[in-house]
Order: sequence, then structure tokens, then C-alpha cells
Amino acid sequence: MADLAVGDIIKDITNDVKLLVQDQIELAKTELVPAAKNGGTGAGLFGAAGYFGVSASILLYFAAAFGLVAAGLAAWLAFLIVAAALLLIAGILAGIGYVFIKRVRPPERTIAQANLASTELKDATERALAAANAPEIEGRVVETKAIT
Repeated sequence: MADLAVGDIIKDITNDVKLLVQDQIELAKTELVPAAKNGGTGAGLFGAAGYFGVSASILLYFAAAFGLVAAGLAAWLAFLIVAAALLLIAGILAGIGYVFIKRVRPPERTIAQANLASTELKDATERALAAANAPEIEGRVVETKAIT
């Protein structure tokens, strides 16, 4: 490593940073894909719950109308029972959707790795700059050129 010029060292650091960034992107993809799937499933179940909730509301309106029109029990009671069942299904789907949404987590490993890489890159840059500005590198005095 002592035989490398400062330009080569910086080139190696640049290549290492590129590899590190590519690895970070792959890690982020690995963590975010399952989270996105859980979020999509939860959102779909909330959508289904909303659909059944709207359907139940419509049936409740019909049940109320039939109940007022015909004071008899059979027709509106049937509509009311169906509407109550749809509301129960909507509640169950909303609960399951909530469980899926709660599973969504931030990419903690990616964030930790990015912070670690940032710290290490900062330290390596400081060391490289200090080595480039030092008059002595690994026990040898570097000859300075006279400026004419």
C-alpha cells in the first residue's frame, strides 16, 4: 500500500465507495420489498373493508325505507340482517388489514449500515488527507519540490 501514489489511493477509495453504495442499495431493496408487500396487502384489505362498509350502508338505507313503508317484519328484517353481516365482515377485514399495516417497519439494518459506512468513509477521508499532507509517510521523509 505504501508503494501506491496518492492518486491511486483516492481512485481505490472511489471504487470502494461505489461498491459500498451499490451494496447499500441492494440491502435497502431486500428490506423494503417485504414491507411494501405487507403495506399493499393491508391497503387492499382496507379497500375491501370500505367496499363492504358502503354496501352495508346502502342495504341499511333500503332496510330503513322498507321498514318505514311496510311496518311488517319480514322484508326489512331480512335487509337488516344482511347489512349487519356485511358490517361484521368489514370489521374483520379492517382488523386483519391493521395487523398487516402494523408489520411495516423502517429498513433499520440499511439505516445502520449507511450510518456506519458514512462514519467509516469520513474517517478514511480524514486519514487520507492527513497522509497526503504529512511530510513523512511510513517512516520515510518525502522530498518536497522547490517552487521556482
